[in-house]
Amino acid sequence: GESMHLKVLETRRPVRGVRMKVGPNKKEVIVNVAPIIVDGILKGSVGVIHDVSEIQSLTNELNRARQIIRTLEAKYTFADIIGSSEQMLVALEQAKLGAKTPATILLRGESGTGKELFAHAIHNESNRKYNKFVRVNCAAISESLLESELFGYEEGAFSGARRGGKKGFFEEANNGSIFLDEIGELSQNTQAKLLRVLQEKEIVRVGGTKPIPVNVRVIAATNVNIEKALAEGRFREDLYYRINRYPISIPPLRQRKEDIEALSRHLIGKINQEYGRNVKGLTNNALKSLKARKWPGNVRELENVLERAMIFLKPQMEWIDLEHLPEADLPKKKVEAGAAFPEVEVEKLSDAVERFEAHVIKETLEKHQYNRTKTAKALGISIRNLYYKMDKYNLAKDSMQ
Repeated sequence: GESMHLKVLETRRPVRGVRMKVGPNKKEVIVNVAPIIVDGILKGSVGVIHDVSEIQSLTNELNRARQIIRTLEAKYTFADIIGSSEQMLVALEQAKLGAKTPATILLRGESGTGKELFAHAIHNESNRKYNKFVRVNCAAISESLLESELFGYEEGAFSGARRGGKKGFFEEANNGSIFLDEIGELSQNTQAKLLRVLQEKEIVRVGGTKPIPVNVRVIAATNVNIEKALAEGRFREDLYYRINRYPISIPPLRQRKEDIEALSRHLIGKINQEYGRNVKGLTNNALKSLKARKWPGNVRELENVLERAMIFLKPQMEWIDLEHLPEADLPKKKVEAGAAFPEVEVEKLSDAVERFEAHVIKETLEKHQYNRTKTAKALGISIRNLYYKMDKYNLAKDSMQ
């Protein structure tokens, strides 16, 4: 074929990434050729040939490494969960008892309370601890991909399907545990398929007809009100009774403020290692300030506050004081009583919450010029959940005009 060496010698310019077929077997390769110039005189050229099959092999190895990372054994145990408050001790005791059973566990709690830590610890305390622990964020995977990711697919199931098909998360977790975070975000169709797994202990791949038996312990988690979703028809009643057999409520940080000191000590040690610092802890004034906050973001917010404080702390300083803590996040503007929400003599709490939720979503949409992605990020919800709420409260841009 065309000689890349001759081309480089003629042009005195290198060529990179040229695909060619070389040798009697017409092996597919990628060629890079560069001129050799000494004291301004062209002496020749040098070429490097990369075997495409080698690149494919490295790609496959990378995919296997990613799979291993995703299916690593659980990292945390109950010893890693910090808390001595009464509510936290009750949750820990329930989790330890539940870990010894094969029952499906539902972890309930606000975002940032530590549901994933509990899931890790439950797996490590169970008789499945030497098998795989697979983590799945149901809200982070698009609806079109979620079914094939969970249950796998057969060859030719859809355009672009891998030759030979692909195992889903449930098959990967066979004889181990699967952690389904934000299970309240699942669509009705996926809920029906999950119910089959829990009832029949088998899955059917996308594009397949043959049931595949699986032995998987399901640990689910949600930060939404499942009962409300049930009443609104967004969550299947039969699936609710399946996953709610052993519910564990993880208390928010504002209900266990006596744990803030121990949590801060642990988090500061962790941040010290990450940033190469030697911060010893909090002053009494700083600790009092932290205990006075409401913590809507829970332990995740506490870690964020401490990290920000340590970033701006001067290198020689060893203690975080009140002046180093960022201001508590407060609403940017106050809403006068009765302006947005007229007083009523009698009103259900759920109705008041929905009215306020619709108001906040509307304000945030307008702030971001109805950019759904930015709005969902600002509100801390999935874009799928935002679309649902916009439809529920009739907040489409056209309908607001």
